Amino acid sequence: MSEAPDEMSTEEKNEAPRPRPVELAPGIALGDGATLPVIAGPCVIESEEHLLATARVVAAIAERLGVPLIFKASFDKANRSSKDSFRGPGLTEGLRILAAVKRETGLPLTTDVHEPAQCAPAAEVIDLLQIPAFLCRQTDLIEAAAETGRAVNVKKGQFVAPGDMLKVAEKAYACGNRNVSITERGYSFGYHNLVVDMRSFQQLHEAGLPVIFDVTHSLQLPGGGKTTGGDRAYAESLARAAVAAGADGVFLEIHPDPENAKSDKTTQLPPQRAERLLESLLRVRRAVAEQDST
Repeated sequence: MSEAPDEMSTEEKNEAPRPRPVELAPGIALGDGATLPVIAGPCVIESEEHLLATARVVAAIAERLGVPLIFKASFDKANRSSKDSFRGPGLTEGLRILAAVKRETGLPLTTDVHEPAQCAPAAEVIDLLQIPAFLCRQTDLIEAAAETGRAVNVKKGQFVAPGDMLKVAEKAYACGNRNVSITERGYSFGYHNLVVDMRSFQQLHEAGLPVIFDVTHSLQLPGGGKTTGGDRAYAESLARAAVAAGADGVFLEIHPDPENAKSDKTTQLPPQRAERLLESLLRVRRAVAEQDST
């Protein structure tokens, strides 16, 4: 008769699950427990001059802090609240401008794709293809992104439970692409409000999925007017809590003049505030790592 297995210790039972690490971009790992990758940049491409200037600022922040950073900007904001809202330059011009950013700064890039036909041309320039939250269950879009061979970051819909995102990731896995990350950006809570459930990070880890915390879009107060509202006052408290809860990376939008931004003006952060926030998140990450090692 075989012996009964040893009963697990309390520490082993309570040990936090770890996700499967993925490569977001060449040399940038997510979920390895060591680094805290950052995705940052303005919400939308407002002009080539504006994007290049912002990219230089963001690159300098990354260099000063020593963090691996992927630059983000959207070529099209396809889900704006109003048809009159600024959407961006579109696919062709947007990719041209993003390619100029990569040439000048050397930063890897991410941007949203909204339709399967956008994935292949975007992948010629973009290192990490991002699936918007409202499209996170669109099978054709996820498969087209995965088939490019680029890493795929799926924003978790405000209507999707954490564990259900494994089904989404499996659509990409079936295409032979295992470099899939999930971004948490809060849950719809009644009308015009989002709430971040801090259990989500552990639950996504239990599904084997590395997770990025979207600081910016968790601050939104969706709908209720011609443009989506929000409150950046809570950026620090939510971001620090998310990193302490296990977020493997962070996403935040940085704009040199948020009040005059053409999108997300109530939730983007000015560069100095963003840098201070990232400094504090690195301290939180180190404190958690030290505690976990004892």
